[in-house]
Amino acid sequence: MKYVGVMPDAVFDHPRVARVYDPLDPDRRDLETYVNLADEFGAATVLDVGCGTGTFCSLLAERGIRVVGADPAGASVAVAQTKPGADRVTWVVGTAVDVAAEPAHQHQYDLATMTANVAQVFLEDEEWLANLRAIHMCLRPDGHLAFETRVPSDRGWEQWTKELTQRVVEVEGEGPVEDWVQVTKVDGEFVTFDSPTIFLADGERIDSTSTLRFRTQEALRQSLSKAGFSRIEIRDLPYAPGRGWLIVAHA
Repeated sequence: MKYVGVMPDAVFDHPRVARVYDPLDPDRRDLETYVNLADEFGAATVLDVGCGTGTFCSLLAERGIRVVGADPAGASVAVAQTKPGADRVTWVVGTAVDVAAEPAHQHQYDLATMTANVAQVFLEDEEWLANLRAIHMCLRPDGHLAFETRVPSDRGWEQWTKELTQRVVEVEGEGPVEDWVQVTKVDGEFVTFDSPTIFLADGERIDSTSTLRFRTQEALRQSLSKAGFSRIEIRDLPYAPGRGWLIVAHA
């Protein structure tokens, strides 16, 4: 499993990249954490913010949970709509703010999730707070928000080099596909990295540059409180102990 996960870049609205995302990162045991949370809270309705290619939404739908998957990358959502159980998912090409703008989605969900890198793609405080407030509006009064973020002191980005991450994967219909991750800049809480996708059969190279923000526990608690959340719990991330936090907040 590649801990770099979903990268916040417009390239994920590129149809060819979206189609190979799952074959390049097929090990999604990380999602067991969120399936277990749905069981822990008895969630019958879930909003997955930043759903990407929809693997988690499909898992929930096959368990009989009513789920809404939202992602601004239309190409990724198009892939999600081809998966088992996709016909039982409501798909939204947009953000949590877009979902919350519709009265039909307000105060409807037992659990909201942001898996993988989603919580770290919000670089500006105003954008992050707007996202949290929108999610809060979508949750029932006793609902929960759960997301993960990396522990800054672990400095996991130091392992994001071409030498350590380069690989070639044989993808059905595409042939060999190469990719890697290379950090290009670290500026305080902000880490920027490149991750090209190269289709070796025809030589097409699609470049991606992304930035993630590594917030502190104090900053996470303050922003969640400001957005209206309470009983904020910071757990060790089950699939990456010592390297990531699992944040659970009550609405």
